[in-house]
Amino acid sequence: MLGSAQRDRVAVRSWFPTLDSNFAYLENAGGSQVPKVVADAIRDYMLSDYVQLGASYGQSQRATAVVADAHGFIETFVNASGIGKVVLGNSTTALIHILAHAYSDVWKAGDEVVIAETNHEANAGPWASLAKQGVVVKFWKVDPSAYQCSMDSLAKLLNDRTKIVAFPHVSNLLGEVVDVKAITELVHQAGAKVIVDGVAYAPHRAIDVADWGVDWYVYSTYKVYGPHMAALFGTTAAFQELTGPNHFFIPNNSIPYKFELGSISHEGCAGLLALRSYLRFLAGADSDSRETIVKAFDAIEELELPLQTQLIRYLRSKPNVRIVGLADEGLKSVGTVSFVHDSLSSSAIVAAVDKRDIGIRFGHMYAVRLCQALGIDLEEGVVRVSLVHYNTPEEVERLIEVFEELL
Repeated sequence: MLGSAQRDRVAVRSWFPTLDSNFAYLENAGGSQVPKVVADAIRDYMLSDYVQLGASYGQSQRATAVVADAHGFIETFVNASGIGKVVLGNSTTALIHILAHAYSDVWKAGDEVVIAETNHEANAGPWASLAKQGVVVKFWKVDPSAYQCSMDSLAKLLNDRTKIVAFPHVSNLLGEVVDVKAITELVHQAGAKVIVDGVAYAPHRAIDVADWGVDWYVYSTYKVYGPHMAALFGTTAAFQELTGPNHFFIPNNSIPYKFELGSISHEGCAGLLALRSYLRFLAGADSDSRETIVKAFDAIEELELPLQTQLIRYLRSKPNVRIVGLADEGLKSVGTVSFVHDSLSSSAIVAAVDKRDIGIRFGHMYAVRLCQALGIDLEEGVVRVSLVHYNTPEEVERLIEVFEELL
C-alpha cells in the first residue's frame, strides 16, 4: 500500500494527465478523471480489435475475451463471485429502467415498491413510473432535521405486498454512508428485495455485495476512474424470476447477455480492464485479486479523509453556512459535501469559484425529491464540492480562499 501522504499524492496524480493543469477538479461526483492507462486501452482496442464479437477469426476472439474479462473483473470488483452476475450498460439510469421494466412483467396491481426520498432520480423515477400499471408507490420520507431516512419509518412501510425497496448507499447530495446491510436485513425479513444505488459510494470505498447481502447493486464506472459505463449486480436468485428484454431467441438464463440490449461499449470494456493496473499500484500488489481491490480502496480512503476533514471544518466555522447532510469527518460520510448560504445564492458562489480555475457546481443534482422534502429551491439548489483521492490539500485550500472572500 501507499506510504507518505504527500509523496503518495504526487505519485497518484502522475497517473492522471488531466491533473497536470492548474485546474482543480473538485466536482468528481459528476464524473471522475481517468488514468492514462484507461484512455490508452480504449484507443488501443479501437485501433486493433474493433470488431463484432463471437466470430471465429482472431480479432473477434480477442474482442470477445475483452468483454468477458471485463464482466469478470467487475464481478471481482463488487465481490460477486459465486453469488450472482454483473450486467454492463450505458448508465445507471438506463440499467435501472431495464430492471424496473423487467419487474413490470411479473408484478401485479396492488404490489408495492418503497422509494427513499434521498435517491438520485435514477433510482426513483423508474420505480415510480410503475404506478401507471397499478403498483403502489410508497416514499420512505427523509427527516429534514437529521437528513436521514430512519429504519423505524421504513419498518412501518413494509408488508407482505412490498416487492422492492430502492435506496442510495450514499446520497449524491448528502454524502452520508447508510447501513446497507442493516437495511437489507430488515427488508428481507418482510420478504422483499433491495436495489441499492452505489454511484456516490463506489469512488470512495470498496463495494462488497456478498457481505451486505443485497439483491441488486448498481454504480457508474465513469465515476470510479473508468469509461462512461455502468454496472448492475444481481444475485442468481434475483435474476431467475425475471426475463431480460433482449431478443426472444436469447435464452433467459443467458446472463448478462439477456439484459444487455444492443451492444455494450466494447472499447469501454478494454478501459475497465486497464483500471486493474491502477488498483495494483494503489495496493502495492502484483495480482488482480479481491484483496488487491480492498487494499487499493484502503489507500483511497486514507488519502481522502484529510481532505474531507479540511473542507468540513472550514464550512462549519462559517455561521451563515448550512451544511446539507451529516458531513462527518470520518467514515460515516464520503467527500461529497453540499451547503447553502443564508444570503448568497448557490449560483453566485459557484460563478465566483468558476473564475479561479476550480470546478464545483450548484443545483439539485437530480435529487429533486430530496430537495423538495428539504425545502431547497430547485433552481439554485445547493453548492456541492466532491473530493476524491487524487485531490490535494492545496486544491482544497485554494477553494477555501475563494470561499473566504465570499462567505
